[in-house]
Amino acid sequence: MHEFDWSSIPGALPFLWDGMVISLQITATAVLVGIVWGTLLALMRLSSITPLSWLAAAYVNLFRAVPLVMVLLWFFLIVPSLLESLLGLPRGSDVRLASAITGFALFEAAYYSEIIRAGIQSVSKGQMAAASALGMTYGQSMRLVVLPQAFRNMVPLLLTQGIILFQDTSLVYVSALADFFGAAYKVGDRDGRLVELLLFAGAVYFVICFTASRIVRHYQNKLKVA
Repeated sequence: MHEFDWSSIPGALPFLWDGMVISLQITATAVLVGIVWGTLLALMRLSSITPLSWLAAAYVNLFRAVPLVMVLLWFFLIVPSLLESLLGLPRGSDVRLASAITGFALFEAAYYSEIIRAGIQSVSKGQMAAASALGMTYGQSMRLVVLPQAFRNMVPLLLTQGIILFQDTSLVYVSALADFFGAAYKVGDRDGRLVELLLFAGAVYFVICFTASRIVRHYQNKLKVA
C-alpha cells in the first residue's frame, strides 16, 4: 500500500505557482483571441458571400476534426521557424509559450465560432429588420443590435468553454512547457512523490474549475430570472 508523504509540496509551491501563471496566461490569451477570431469566423459562415462562408466552414471543420494535442504539436514545430524567419529571432530561441498560445487560440476559435454563430441565430430576425427600418447598414445592425444581444445569451457557454480550455492547458506537455500540471509532474518525478503531487494538482484543478462552474451557473440563473 502506498504511503503518502506530502512534505515536498510546501517547498514546491513557488515552482507550482509559476506553472499556474503560465496556465492562466495561455487560458486568458486564448479565450480573448479565440472569441475575437471566432466572432469573425461566425460572421463569415453566416455571410451571403459563398467563398467566405466556405472558407470559414473549412477552417472550423478542420480544427474540430483534429485532436488538440496534435494541433499543439504542429504549432510547436512550425511557429519557431516562422518567428525566426519573419522576426529574425536567433535560432533556438525559446518560443514554446508563443507556440502554445497560438495553437490554443486558433483551435478554440473554431469552437467559439460555433457558439457565437448559434447565439447570433438565436436573436429574432425581427431585430435585424427593425434595425434596417431605422436606416442602419448590415454592419451597424450586427454590431449595435444583434451581437450585443447574442453575447448576452452566450456568456455562460463562452465561460464554460474557457473552463474547458483551462483544463486542456495540461496538454502543453508536448512542448515540454512547465504549466501547472507539468510543474507538478516534474517536482513529483524529481522528489519521488509523483502520486502526491499529481493528486495535489488534481485537487487544485477541481477547486478552480468547480468554483468557476458554480459562478457560471449563478450567472446563468440570473439571466433566466431577468
